[in-house]
Amino acid sequence: MNRICLHRSRLALAATAALVFAGSGMAATMNKATYEAGRQRIVASYEADRKACSQTSGDAQDLCLARASGKEKVARAQLAFDRSGKASDHHALAVAMADADESVAQQACKAKAGQARDVCQAEAKATHTKALADATLARKVGRARSDAMSDKRDAEYQLADEKCDSLAGDAKTACTDSAKTRYGKR
Repeated sequence: MNRICLHRSRLALAATAALVFAGSGMAATMNKATYEAGRQRIVASYEADRKACSQTSGDAQDLCLARASGKEKVARAQLAFDRSGKASDHHALAVAMADADESVAQQACKAKAGQARDVCQAEAKATHTKALADATLARKVGRARSDAMSDKRDAEYQLADEKCDSLAGDAKTACTDSAKTRYGKR
C-alpha cells in the first residue's frame, strides 16, 4: 500500500516538476465562475466521499476519511494552482500531495502492530520527507532556471547595445530601440 502511495506521489511530483521546468509562470486563465464551479465540485466530491466512508467502521473508516480529506486538500491546491499558475501555488500543490500521502500511509499503519507498525510509520515519514525535499528542489530549480534566463537575456541585450554604439544617428536609435524591444527592456 505504501509503495502505491509512493509511486503515485513520485509520478505526480515528476509531472508537476515538469511544469516548473517548462516555465513556472503559466498564465492564469480561469475566470471566477469556473473557479467557483470547481470549488463546488470539490466540496460535493468531499461530501460524497465522507458519506461513503460512513458505511464502514473502525480502521477502514479512518483510512477512508484520511483518503477523502487528502483528496479534497489536493484538489483545492490544484484548483488554486490552475487559477493562478504561480510557482508558490505549484509548491503548495506538491506539499498537499505529500501531506495527503503521508496521512493515508500513517492511517494504514495504525492497523498494524508492533515492529511492523513502527517500520510502516518510519517508511511513511521518510516518504513524506523525500516528497517535501523533491518539491523544494523543484521550486529551487525553477527559480534558478528563471534567474539564468534573465541573466542570459541581460547579457544578450548588453551585447546588442554595444553593437548599436558603433552606429550613429537614426540608425543607432533604431538599433537601440530594436534591442530594447527584443530583450524586454522597455
